[in-house]
Amino acid sequence: MDLHEIAQREAEFYTKLHSVKAALQPRDFEWYPYDSLGNFSILDDLLPAGQKFWPALSAGQPLLDLGCGDGDLSFFLESLGYRVHAVDYPPTNYNRLRGVRALKAALNSSVEIHAMDIDSQFSLPEQTYGAAFVLGILYHLKNPFYLLETLARHAKYCLLSTRIARFTPDLRIDFQDAPLAYLLDPCEANNDPTNYWIFSEAAFRRLLDRTYWWVHHYVTTGNTSQSDPVTWQGDQRILCLAESLILSRFGTETLLKGWHDVEPGGWRWTEKQFSVAFPGLSRSGPAALRLNFGLPEVALERLGPVTLAATVNGAPLPPETFAHSGEHTYIHKVPATAMGRDTILVEFQLDKAQPPSLDDQRELGLIVLSVQLD
Repeated sequence: MDLHEIAQREAEFYTKLHSVKAALQPRDFEWYPYDSLGNFSILDDLLPAGQKFWPALSAGQPLLDLGCGDGDLSFFLESLGYRVHAVDYPPTNYNRLRGVRALKAALNSSVEIHAMDIDSQFSLPEQTYGAAFVLGILYHLKNPFYLLETLARHAKYCLLSTRIARFTPDLRIDFQDAPLAYLLDPCEANNDPTNYWIFSEAAFRRLLDRTYWWVHHYVTTGNTSQSDPVTWQGDQRILCLAESLILSRFGTETLLKGWHDVEPGGWRWTEKQFSVAFPGLSRSGPAALRLNFGLPEVALERLGPVTLAATVNGAPLPPETFAHSGEHTYIHKVPATAMGRDTILVEFQLDKAQPPSLDDQRELGLIVLSVQLD
């Protein structure tokens, strides 16, 4: 489906959902009063990046709808054929999740509903998602940095919208180009105490950069010339399509033993031995294993030339010695006899590594930029 067809399907689904809500006539709660599906019409403005977004989600991984409200978006995504996890927090959800649960039953839906406080230390139901939808909730969070940094480790794409501002409430200071955020008073912005941070456009971009997201494209809507953080007349929104730097470097594989935490920029240190598992390829025949890595000059000074070897499902690949600092690629064909399994285990072995020291308690092997099985 292209975006035009998706927008049409969205309009049709909105009509259906409105009818279902009217027929349910809940007496003990009210429906979430805002439109959760309107962002799809704006996706046309994200072309050409947006046009590549939907095909990239066809790998079978679930989608994540954070701050799902009554689940309108979740159920629409399910109608397009996706597996969806809907997440919200009952104490701050408009009707304590009664709306999304009622719609799930009425639609005979398979959407998984998870009650979760994403403003605290949280764990997602699955390790990897094709995309996370974070629409209109960022300014409701005390800890937006933590949320986005966590998502970058679990979701390949993020479709994100939030309110931004150009001027202070008195319209005296233009901070659009400064990486600043305005902390709302509980009585400001609809008198909603769950509203917290309103970012400038520059702060929003820096936030994504610091949490390992690469921005494909973004658009702004609303009052783009004289926006402020508190009034409805000064409301400006940003809609952004971003890709995780972590999962774009380390995509469909699962990192197993011998990997250290991700560093700014998405790369990782390894230990002397490290391993990774790939899902089986859909085609038969030979493939190529490609490891892109950096070898620091200080490591060569301490250790001398470093030899790297690998096995794929137990089948050895040729070792290779690297004697110069900088970026390198270890690439070798993998025999077809090593490929015919549901999981492809790749184990790497260095002949030497930097031992733990007083400055760094880790064993340090290579700086891995990406690993692929093509």
